[in-house]
Amino acid sequence: MFGYKIVHYYEFYSWIPSFIIFLIVLGQFVHSGAFVNLPMDVGNSEAGSVLSFAASIFGFATGWTSCAADYTVYQPHTVSRVKTFFWTWIGLIFPLLFTEMLGLAVATAMTFDPETFEPSNIYSQRYEESHIGGLLAAVLFPPFGRFGEFCLVVLALTVIANNCPNMYSVGLSLQVLGRWTQAVPRFLWTFIGTLVYCAIAIPGYSHFETVLENFMLVIAYWLAIYEGIALPEHFIFKRGIAGYDPAIYTSPHLLPPGIAAIAAFLFGILGAIMGMAQVWFIGPIGKRIGTPTYGGDVGFPLAFAFAFVSYCGFRTLEKAKFGR
Repeated sequence: MFGYKIVHYYEFYSWIPSFIIFLIVLGQFVHSGAFVNLPMDVGNSEAGSVLSFAASIFGFATGWTSCAADYTVYQPHTVSRVKTFFWTWIGLIFPLLFTEMLGLAVATAMTFDPETFEPSNIYSQRYEESHIGGLLAAVLFPPFGRFGEFCLVVLALTVIANNCPNMYSVGLSLQVLGRWTQAVPRFLWTFIGTLVYCAIAIPGYSHFETVLENFMLVIAYWLAIYEGIALPEHFIFKRGIAGYDPAIYTSPHLLPPGIAAIAAFLFGILGAIMGMAQVWFIGPIGKRIGTPTYGGDVGFPLAFAFAFVSYCGFRTLEKAKFGR
């Protein structure tokens, strides 16, 4: 509980400065009058872009599904499950919608020359130079000067609030792999995980936006597969909370062997590959969405569907064979 309490205490207050700064960004941007109401086109190209963007949003929003139980498990058993669900949902949906809509509004201020596609105002120029940080700087720096720089530094530091629960969950996840991982203190797993993400982040900082967008799409794929396995296990095979028996969780011979999950995971990967539309690869189904050059990303619904259907079949066979 010690580590959880520290994480919870920090997260309880860390959102306040970032929310205040986002309100400052919102107020200043509204005052600038730079917002542009962009008309939405129709056709294959627009459909492909919308689907690819939706994949990014899905990956960003659904990331909590794999680790939410690391925190809700500390709720007293007398607390209503419905209450826990809705408080968690409200805690996610408001900041997600607020930040995404704010970012979308600010992004409309960027204009480019239709002939050369070169930046034609301060918003697009700063975005070309420094991506998201540059775009926020274009909103904050001219009117606020040094205070605007301070706000941007604080926003950069708020990433700590996002990393804290993730690294806490890394330690928990690694310790369930086996008895030998449980012998390693959790803080060491957290430390190793921190070194790994730093090793990934430092080389990628100059291409942050591209790396983040591509990474979030990959996250969407694996989370779709995870959900395609976890949901049928919970609702079809476990038939709800009553089907779980925590007393046997340290006895591997009483647990499912995991063959069905591994097979379904591989089928989910196949679905993701078939439907993905990434800069490095466009799947055969993804090519049929939007323009052939860019495609449209339907990797996450296909990954979910492939994993869900295959898991139902494989798990039925697994239970018939092993009886667990």
